[in-house]
Amino acid sequence: MVAAAALNFLLPGKFTLGPPWLVPVLEMAILIPLYISSPVRRADESRWQSIFANLLIAIANVANISSLVLLVKQIVFNTKVTTGPELLFSSLAIWLTNILVFSLWFWELDRGGPDDRLRDDHGPPDFLFPQMVTPGCAPAPWSPAFVDYLYLGFTNATAFSPTDVMPLTRWAKMMMLAEAVVSLATITIVASRAVNIIS
Repeated sequence: MVAAAALNFLLPGKFTLGPPWLVPVLEMAILIPLYISSPVRRADESRWQSIFANLLIAIANVANISSLVLLVKQIVFNTKVTTGPELLFSSLAIWLTNILVFSLWFWELDRGGPDDRLRDDHGPPDFLFPQMVTPGCAPAPWSPAFVDYLYLGFTNATAFSPTDVMPLTRWAKMMMLAEAVVSLATITIVASRAVNIIS
């Protein structure tokens, strides 16, 4: 979350909702109390902690998509105002934030969230990892950690489709679709225009 806030802060002001510091300050105002109240995830977390964690990710998600919209608008209507390096840096920051935000969504929502996954009676999986169907390739009982969801977010944003991790539920499929759309728009529209200006 800190990395996503930092990337948002580094974007030029014309590509952010309000001043560049606004969204990161809002995110830190939610993140710091959450971290103090629960420095590690536990199975006995209160419902409000989960609600504020989801709110935090939603703010980062809305801010990032808004930045992409503002960037595309800049390309379409004010092509000479923005330089190639500025477009390239901004598109890279938006793309990386997209990966981080959706990785957090996947981690926070799969099987009811990280606190529910700690329980033995957690719900059915929303994502099918290879370790879940290949006996002996991971120590039992295996459970995905954040790095597994980060890998899922990266491969989906790069390949625009599932690679080794398959979505099982409708919400997981729609979240992966949304991430792929943002990534596709960032790479094809913005980054290609930036390379065209530079060349």
